[in-house]
Amino acid sequence: MISQQATRWIRFIRQYGPIPRNDNMYDEHIRKSAKRAGIRPLAFVHPVEQDLLAQFSLECQNRQSVVLTGTAGDGKSHLCGKVWALLGGSEAQWSSDDVYHTLDISAGGETVKIHVIRDLTALPPQDVNGRYSDKAELLTSFCDCLCAPNGKVQFLVAANDGQLVETLQRLPSTPTVTRVRCIVEALLVDGQRETAEARVTLLNLSRVPCITLYDLALDAFLDHEGWSECYSSKVEDGFFGDRCPIRHNYELLKSPLVQGRLRSLFELCDCNELHVPIRRMLLLFANAILGHPDAKDRLMQASDVSTFLQKGTTAKASLFNNLFGGNLSEVRRESLEVFEYLNRFRIGHETSNRVDNILIFGEADENLKPYFDGLLRADTMYGADASYYAAQRSYVEGDDGDAANDQFLRLLVSQRRGLFFKIPREWEQELSLWELTVFKYAGEYLEKVVGPLTVGGRVERALLARLVKGLNRIFVGMLVNSDRDLLLATSISFSSSKVSQVLEDRVPVTPRLNEQVALVLANGKPSLHVQFSQTISASLPLNLTRYEFLSRVAEGALPGSFSRECYEDMLAFKSRLLSCLNERRRGEGVTESNTVAFHLLTLDPAGNPLDDVVEVTHG
Repeated sequence: MISQQATRWIRFIRQYGPIPRNDNMYDEHIRKSAKRAGIRPLAFVHPVEQDLLAQFSLECQNRQSVVLTGTAGDGKSHLCGKVWALLGGSEAQWSSDDVYHTLDISAGGETVKIHVIRDLTALPPQDVNGRYSDKAELLTSFCDCLCAPNGKVQFLVAANDGQLVETLQRLPSTPTVTRVRCIVEALLVDGQRETAEARVTLLNLSRVPCITLYDLALDAFLDHEGWSECYSSKVEDGFFGDRCPIRHNYELLKSPLVQGRLRSLFELCDCNELHVPIRRMLLLFANAILGHPDAKDRLMQASDVSTFLQKGTTAKASLFNNLFGGNLSEVRRESLEVFEYLNRFRIGHETSNRVDNILIFGEADENLKPYFDGLLRADTMYGADASYYAAQRSYVEGDDGDAANDQFLRLLVSQRRGLFFKIPREWEQELSLWELTVFKYAGEYLEKVVGPLTVGGRVERALLARLVKGLNRIFVGMLVNSDRDLLLATSISFSSSKVSQVLEDRVPVTPRLNEQVALVLANGKPSLHVQFSQTISASLPLNLTRYEFLSRVAEGALPGSFSRECYEDMLAFKSRLLSCLNERRRGEGVTESNTVAFHLLTLDPAGNPLDDVVEVTHG
C-alpha cells in the first residue's frame, strides 16, 4: 500500500518539473505547497547566503544596501525571505502578495530602517498602504541611501538581469540617481560586488557557476527524507518495487558515473558562459526521475507505475532520455533553457561507427559482443529489451520499410544517450566517449586544459601547439603546419582576401625575451594569451566552442564549415594582435624609410612556412 506521505512527496516534486503552470518558478508558491503537504521544502545554503545575511545582522559594523540580481529562478526571493526571517519580520506579512516590506531594527544603539523590495518589477507605482506615494520617489530615496555617509537606512532590492538598469534609466536624473546608474552598470559589466564610491553590495546570482549549483541542488534533491518514505511504501510490481521506473531513475541519478557525466556537461556550460538557475536545475532532476511521455503532463505520479508496468512501457521513462527532455513535446522542450543548453551537445544524434556497430551488430559480432552485453543486455530496464531486438532485426533485415527504420532510429537516439552515461571510465578512450557529442574534444578540454589551469598547473605543449596551428591556418588562409610560432600575416592588397601572404611577425610559443604564446587562466576561464612585450599583450577567452573550432581547423577542417561566428572571432583577434604589433613597433621607434621589405609567405610540400624577402624602393 502506497502511503499518503509518499504520494504527497511525488506530487510535490512534480511541481518542480515542467508542468504547464508556472508555480514551480516562484519560491512563495513552493513554500505554501510544502506547508500544505507537510513536507520540508528542498533547501540548501546558497553560495552568497552568508555574505548577504552578514550585511543585515545586528552586529554588522559597516552596513551597506544590497542589490540581488540574476535570472528568474536564481533564488532571489528565497534569499530575501532569509533576510526577513533574520530580522524577525512577520511570517504572515512575508507570505502576503506584497513585494515591499519595511522594518525598524535596533543595531549599535541606533534605529535602522530596513526596506526590502523582493521583486522590483512587481513594485506598484503607488502603495495602497501609504508607505510611499510614488515608485520613482521610493527608488530615488534608494539612490540617495547608497550615496549617504551613514547607515541609518538600508535597502535590499531584488531584480532580474537588466531590470534594475532599465528602472534606474527611467528615474528623474538627480545627481545621486545619475551617480548610482553609473556605479550599478560598472559593477554589472566588471563582475564586481562593491565599490568605494557607494554603500552598496551587488550580488549577481547569475555569476554563481553551474557546477556549484548542480552539486548543492542535487544533494538537496536526492538526500531529502521523502525518498526514504517511498522505500518504506514500496509495492511489488508497483510503486518503488524492483521494476519501478521512478525508483530506478532515482538510483541511477545517485550513481557516481551518471552524476559525474552530467556534472561534466554543466561544467562545459560554465566554460561556454551558459547559466542555469537553481529552479531549472531542480526542474531537470524532477523531469529526469518522473518523466514519461504517456503520463499526465508527461510526469509520472505514484499511481501511474503499476499501469506502465502492465503495459510494458517503462522503457519510455528512461532517465537518459528524460535528461534531454525526450519525454516532452518539442515546443515545451525548446522553451526551457536547461534542455536547450544540454541539447546543444547533440547527445543521441552524434555517434561513431564503432558505437553504432555495437548498437546494431554487437549481439552477433564476437569482437563487439562484450560491449553489447555490458552496456545493453545488462541494462534490463532501459537497454536491449524485446521491442529493441524486434526493431533491430527489422532494421537489419530491411523488412518493414521506412516505418521500421524510423522506429529503430528513434531507439538509437535513446540508446546513444544511455551509452554516454553508461560507458565505464576504463572504456572511455577505447569507445571515444566524447564522439557521442558534437564536441569531440570536450573531455580533453576539461581534463587537460580546464583542470590543470584551475589548480595552477600548465597545459601540455602539444595541445598549445595544436591551437597555434589552427590559428595559423586561419590567419594565413593556407594549410600551414607550423605550430612553433604564431604567424601574423596580412594581405598584399587592401581587399577582403582570405589569404594573407605578407608576414608581419612571428610570436614564439616557447618564451623568448618578452614574447610568448601561452594558455592561462583569466577570470576563472582558460584564455589564449599573446605577449609582445612587458606591457603589450592581447588575450582570447578560450571557451569550449573556440577550443573545438581551433582543434578541428588544425585537423584540416575548413574554418567556415564548423562555425562562422568562431571564424569571425579569430579574424577579430588577429586584428587586435596586429594592433599590438604596431604599438610595439612605435614604442621601439620603428619609422618608415624609402625602402620597404616584404616577407612573402609560401609553403613547402610539407606545409612548413617559408618567407622570401622582397624589397621595394620608392622615391
